[in-house]
Amino acid sequence: MGKRNDKLPIGHRKVAVSTRIRLARDFADYPFPNRLLKDAHAEEQAYEIIRLVAARLSLIDDFKEYVMRDTSEETAAYLKEKSLISRDLLAHRRISAAFVSKDESVSVMVNEEDHIREQYFVNEFAVDRAYERICGIDDAISECLGFAYDGQLGYLTACPTNLGTGLRASVMLFLPALSHKGILEEIAPDLRGKGLAVRGVSGEGSRGEGELFQISNEITLGVSEESILENVVKEVSDLIEFELSERVRYKRQGGVRLRDQIMRSFGILSNSCLLGETEFSSRLADVKLGAALEYLPAKAGAGEDGIEMLMEELDNLRVEMRPANLNRLNGAPLGAEEQDAFRADFTSKKLHALFK
Repeated sequence: MGKRNDKLPIGHRKVAVSTRIRLARDFADYPFPNRLLKDAHAEEQAYEIIRLVAARLSLIDDFKEYVMRDTSEETAAYLKEKSLISRDLLAHRRISAAFVSKDESVSVMVNEEDHIREQYFVNEFAVDRAYERICGIDDAISECLGFAYDGQLGYLTACPTNLGTGLRASVMLFLPALSHKGILEEIAPDLRGKGLAVRGVSGEGSRGEGELFQISNEITLGVSEESILENVVKEVSDLIEFELSERVRYKRQGGVRLRDQIMRSFGILSNSCLLGETEFSSRLADVKLGAALEYLPAKAGAGEDGIEMLMEELDNLRVEMRPANLNRLNGAPLGAEEQDAFRADFTSKKLHALFK
């Protein structure tokens, strides 16, 4: 496919959080996972698939293998919080596995809803780069096992919504202005009319926790991969510009009340002794907006590198403070109140390190 410059100017890093490209694939010579679970030779066939995929991936990169039946609940929760595995993979624990690259940018789930769910994550708006990376992995896997493919329908998948390309291109956006003013809800039908879905941070059925929303293609059948990517890049670019323009109005109209809201959230995150996950997420969204609106000056400065670093640090903090990730930082599981205390202390130190 042709090259496009889908990495936007630095101002857009205040909106774009990450990109994920996901491919759904099934193998022609094996029952699909839902049928495989009912098969008398389910485990034998499932682990044959896992071994073959492991062998191909070992030629590409250093992947860590997680056989789900042998993976602890704590580790599984950690991987799920980081979107490296899914609810469906855990539901198929008896026959499923995941392969995760050392930098956790690539995850290949085996025997989830489909035989293969390949995904690549990048912490910016970079659809083409993510697509090219996952295509290399897809090509390598296809060399050892033939994918189920129909000349008219394209790739055959367990769910009809993935038929055709099996491609899902998602961009995570921070949209406090459009969300607060109700604009995002108003334009969602228009986006659906253009083949795009608006979902919360955890995907289908989730809400916009921390003012974060996933924008992704819904249509995979009857369209090319190129057209899907072009559509996502165009519509997401327009949405980012819309959010930035609305932030200018939001700041002007919000005045001292908006600034007070932001500074109160910063004060609570910086000085609390206990901090629950829900309040943390809401307050962190205020702080991130405050940084974007330049109410909160960063120690790294306001230049391109400073803004990009600050936004990435705040996005990373959101994930780090989820329960399983937090336990891993601590080095041992914590009780509910202990987690709230750890979250408060860690967040306070982090914010004091990031802001003047």
